[in-house]
Amino acid sequence: MTIQVIELENTCIKKQLELEMRLLKEEQSSYLIINKSPLPAIVMGSSQKAEQVIHIEKATEKNVPIIQRFSAGGCVILDKDTIMVSFIMSKKDLPIDFFPNTIMKWSEDFYKNALPIPNFSLQVNDYTIGDKKIGGNAQYIKKDRFVHHTSFLWDYDKEHMDLLLHPPKEPSYRAKRPHQEFLGTIKPHLSKEAFIRRVISRSTRA
Repeated sequence: MTIQVIELENTCIKKQLELEMRLLKEEQSSYLIINKSPLPAIVMGSSQKAEQVIHIEKATEKNVPIIQRFSAGGCVILDKDTIMVSFIMSKKDLPIDFFPNTIMKWSEDFYKNALPIPNFSLQVNDYTIGDKKIGGNAQYIKKDRFVHHTSFLWDYDKEHMDLLLHPPKEPSYRAKRPHQEFLGTIKPHLSKEAFIRRVISRSTRA
């Protein structure tokens, strides 16, 4: 698999999303984009309504911007403890069927091979360790190219996470658990630097 790597740090997610869309539409190469510690922001899926998923007044008080991305999926909050990983793939480099479930399965296998994390798995559309969510995913498919992006929780700030409402739709494995009981972190298993190094290494030899 031929892939170009772009490393970002403390980059606004809006700028990252603009870059992803430009690369998706205007280029034919495949890319891995890693944004270490993006600036704080709340990012909603393309069809979500802010009043249903966000404590808007609290977010406004904390001056956390609200951004709607071009892909579907759920609402996430990003900050210095998040690692954003995006694959922009072309069929010439990844000969699989470009359907959501197939792409999710490919991504699960990729991360299982890249990360030495026990009990890492894909549950519904989330990456989990055991029954704790550590990564949220979203996709955008355009003919023979796709974007698959993930917000990984290396750690998280409880006050930031409380800016998100309990989602109106949830995966069955969440079982109505509040954020603090539902979410896990990568921090006990890998440093940020080790996580990024392993993902890049795997992508360039997969």
